[in-house]
Amino acid sequence: MKKTLLICFTVLLLTTITSLLGCKENAENAQNQSEPVEATIKATDEPEYYLLRPELEKAYGYSHAVKIGNSIKISGAVSMDDQGNPTAVGDLEQQMKNCYADLEKILNHYGCTFNDVVVENIFTTNMPAFLKVAAYRAEIYKNQFPTGSWIGVKELAIPEFLIEIEMEVHKQN
Repeated sequence: MKKTLLICFTVLLLTTITSLLGCKENAENAQNQSEPVEATIKATDEPEYYLLRPELEKAYGYSHAVKIGNSIKISGAVSMDDQGNPTAVGDLEQQMKNCYADLEKILNHYGCTFNDVVVENIFTTNMPAFLKVAAYRAEIYKNQFPTGSWIGVKELAIPEFLIEIEMEVHKQN
């Protein structure tokens, strides 16, 4: 019994030492690899926030878009007016078009177009209705479609919202 415990303890000790040495080596390699990356960070890589509807976004506690370097993250657009009231209630296709109109305003602010979109995630409370009108996206994405997901959800922030579209953009130099 003592011999078995001693063998188990020795194996555990050797495994721990080997693991710690591997972690130290991985940390040193990561540090060596990250040094050139840190050297390339510029002062212009500070976050640039954009508010499409400043009063609403401040009240709800979010920014509609944030740009860092060449990357832009855009919060989900929904079909609403400037006071935050849902528009095109009951009309998923028009709500989708309204979302794209707002997203285009944000893209234009950063000097981008839908051609710069690399990820588009669509959330909808009615996937069958969305699938019937999804072909409209070919009018938005004329060169290529971005990656992304289409996700059916139980509800969005306000019951009248049927669709929400969020994006990630890569701005060309």
